[in-house]
Amino acid sequence: MPKQKAYYIIDFDSTFTQVEALDELARISLKKHPQKESIFQKIEDYTNLAMEGKLSFSESLAQRVKLLEADEEHLKQLIKHLKKKVSTSFSRNAEFFKKHADEVLIVSGGFKEFITPVVSQYHIKKENIYANTFVTTGDGKIIDYDHANPLSEEGGKVKLLQHLKLEGELFGIGDGYSDFQLRESGLINKFFAFTENIARESIVAKADHVTPSFDEFLYVNDLPRAISYPKNRILCLVLGDVDPKSIALLKNDGLSIRHKASFEEKYVKDVGVILLADGEKIDKTQLKNAVKLKTIGYLGNSKNKVDAELCTKMGIIIFDDPKANPRNFDFIPKRMIDFMNSGATYLSSNYPNLQLPKIDKSHRLIHIHKNVPGIMAQINTVFAKHNINIVGQFLMTNTEIGYAITDINTEYDKQLFKALKKIEHTIKFRVLY
Repeated sequence: MPKQKAYYIIDFDSTFTQVEALDELARISLKKHPQKESIFQKIEDYTNLAMEGKLSFSESLAQRVKLLEADEEHLKQLIKHLKKKVSTSFSRNAEFFKKHADEVLIVSGGFKEFITPVVSQYHIKKENIYANTFVTTGDGKIIDYDHANPLSEEGGKVKLLQHLKLEGELFGIGDGYSDFQLRESGLINKFFAFTENIARESIVAKADHVTPSFDEFLYVNDLPRAISYPKNRILCLVLGDVDPKSIALLKNDGLSIRHKASFEEKYVKDVGVILLADGEKIDKTQLKNAVKLKTIGYLGNSKNKVDAELCTKMGIIIFDDPKANPRNFDFIPKRMIDFMNSGATYLSSNYPNLQLPKIDKSHRLIHIHKNVPGIMAQINTVFAKHNINIVGQFLMTNTEIGYAITDINTEYDKQLFKALKKIEHTIKFRVLY
């Protein structure tokens, strides 16, 4: 039986972008208004009431547009602002939108005037953008919106999809009540609550799947993506008294954070990244059992606190700061993030230092192995057997280990990974993107 065509119904505000566009427009248009703070608050309240399903969408929209006092000049400023506020995981996966231009629909209670210029950069077709439109006076003042548009009404997304009669498997991605209504009405097969920017409890509770990033959505649906494994699935343990700024850096990169006073047993097998406050220790047994651990950041000197020799043997890269530089609160997390994202081991204290360029349209594979003769030949034999074209290869060694990065620009199958993992003396293997 041929596979059903898939459609991706994506919301705009707080989903495709990190912000609510009407709220942002108000900040621009009311910048000099004496009562601006109280008006902002009213607009925000109307947004949230509608998003949580406590006020009809049409009522919320009418009230917000009235309060805006905006014109076309304000809109231009808004568009410029929104282009910089596209959700990180959406902008990272621009290639997906290019590939699936026919199946991606933007369906929003927002306005085409600002949505179209923002999403068009991502190869989303103008005819696949469904949103409201403003009514303006001759001199460009926004005075109203088109009330005949179903998206301006309560349950507008449901009415629109009923009218479109799309045939196939329909996925909805959004953060609000109007997105969930599509699932409730049975018009879409699955609703993914998108929580990268905001998590509304009432919506999260009803979702088929919670997706903290677009990478997660692509991963669970086995679709091509910019990074091979969603960051939100990587557990990052922060231990001890760590500066909130350090934690924020790791959180903003998309890692799933747990901040604890000590290394609890329940996290040992799943932890992928650890950041330790100065003075904290990890014992050998815990380290041995931390099979998924890729990197440790230590905000100070890790000597006698973390067993560097064991980490090296296990393929765990340590970043520490023996000189206790006052900048280490952001220096160490940034090194860890760079390693997780590009494989760079620059300024690691237990691994050969490698700085890497990112090669476009390629997949990056990391192979850590014991430094014994002939391993690189075996690695490249595996690539040759699988007809893989290598576009770049980097190798650094010390007396104990070899750290090899290979960039390939061809599609691969799972058998390739199995073959690379099976090479004798392999310590760790992973695909970065």
